[in-house]
Formats: sequence, structure tokens, C-alpha cells
Amino acid sequence: MNQVLKPQIESISYHEGAPGHHFQIARSIELQGVPKFRRFGFYGAYVEGWGLYAERLGREMGFFQDPYSEFGHLSLELWRAVRLVTDTGLHSKRWTREQAIRYFQENSLLSERDIVKEVERYINNPGQATSYKIGQLKIVELRRRAEQALGTRFDLRDFHEVVLGNGSLPLDVLDAQVDAYIAGKRG
Repeated sequence: MNQVLKPQIESISYHEGAPGHHFQIARSIELQGVPKFRRFGFYGAYVEGWGLYAERLGREMGFFQDPYSEFGHLSLELWRAVRLVTDTGLHSKRWTREQAIRYFQENSLLSERDIVKEVERYINNPGQATSYKIGQLKIVELRRRAEQALGTRFDLRDFHEVVLGNGSLPLDVLDAQVDAYIAGKRG
């Protein structure tokens, strides 16, 4: 808790708690009739994509009741954007560690200690920061696809069950699951 700003706590709670990882992982563990690797597995883009998506759900559901909570949510969005640039800078543009730290300092609200930890994390795990956003964007894309295809037959609860009801999945398999859900609802 000492690594996030106080206004970010609400958004982080949605990411890590409910409707985020706590809910997602508890749901996955309770699944019956699926292999253990799907109940306990970890596809980073899927798992972390859901966490970022859950933060957006907090906003959609109207939970950010004051400007501080909204600021916290937006500052986390900024942090994720800086992560994408930093990850790409390090691994595609061949930035040095110092260049990455400087970019983070100039564009985020994190402390010096946390910036160094973040940059070293991206150095050791290429694409990890990017996978979070890729997962979120995929879930949002799939939701829009289902909403457009189903119109008034779209039910957000049903969509979330499709996303969470098979455990941790590669994004292409999740895509196929949503297509099957749409086809089934169309009848």
C-alpha cells in the first residue's frame, strides 16, 4: 500500500479485488470440469487484461464518487501509458536503463525508488507491461463486438461469464469463446 498514491487506492482495489483479480481467480479455482492448468494457470494478457478492465468497470458502475478517485484512476491510466512507452523504448528502441528512468521521471507521478523498480522489471520481462494493455483492449473489443452483434439481447453478466467461465485463456481462444457465445445467443 505504500507504493500507490492515496487517490489511486480505489481504482487499485477494483483491479486487485472485486471485480478484478480476487473475483477472477476465485471464480477460476471454483470451475468444475476444466483442466487444472485452466483453473490455476496464468496467461498474463488475460489475467492482467481483466484487472485493467475491472478498473474501467468501477468507472462504468459509477463508483468514482469524487474528483480524487477520478484523479487516481486517470493517474493509473497515465502510469500504464508510460509503461507502454518505456517497455517499447527499452526493447525496440534500445533505450538505456538511464533513458528509461528519465522518461518515467518526466512523465509519471511515481517516486524515484518505484521508477527504478518498474524500469528494472521491464528490462527483465520484455512485453510484460504491454501485455496488460493488450489484454484489456482485447476484452473491450470483444465486449463491443458482442454488444453490436446482439443489440438488446446483450447481457453484461452473460458476457462476463463467457470471459471468466473457462479459466485463464490465451486471447485467441477467448476470442473464439466470445464468437461462440454470440452465435449461440443469435440462435
